[in-house]
Amino acid sequence: TMPSVTRLLLQNYPNPFNPETTISFSTKEAGPVRVRVFNVKGQLVRDLVDGNLPAGYHGVVWDGKDSSNRGVSSGIYMYRMDAPGYSKTLKMMLMK
Repeated sequence: TMPSVTRLLLQNYPNPFNPETTISFSTKEAGPVRVRVFNVKGQLVRDLVDGNLPAGYHGVVWDGKDSSNRGVSSGIYMYRMDAPGYSKTLKMMLMK
């Protein structure tokens, strides 16, 4: 079945997590989507999704590493989904 709402970002699972977590989201229409992870200072840690996706349900795994493939420290991180007409940020916790 297709998602009933245009776009939706869900809470990651598991949360807290170690060493990885899955971020799920859906899009009712095909189009550009970005999902990025930030630290508590608002600095970009890693781009997880950046491109055009088909309509439907999607999931992306974050392995707790930054864009240089280095493991990040324990703590709270934000993940943000941006799509046309939609933006949402949620928190997740990495516990080592």
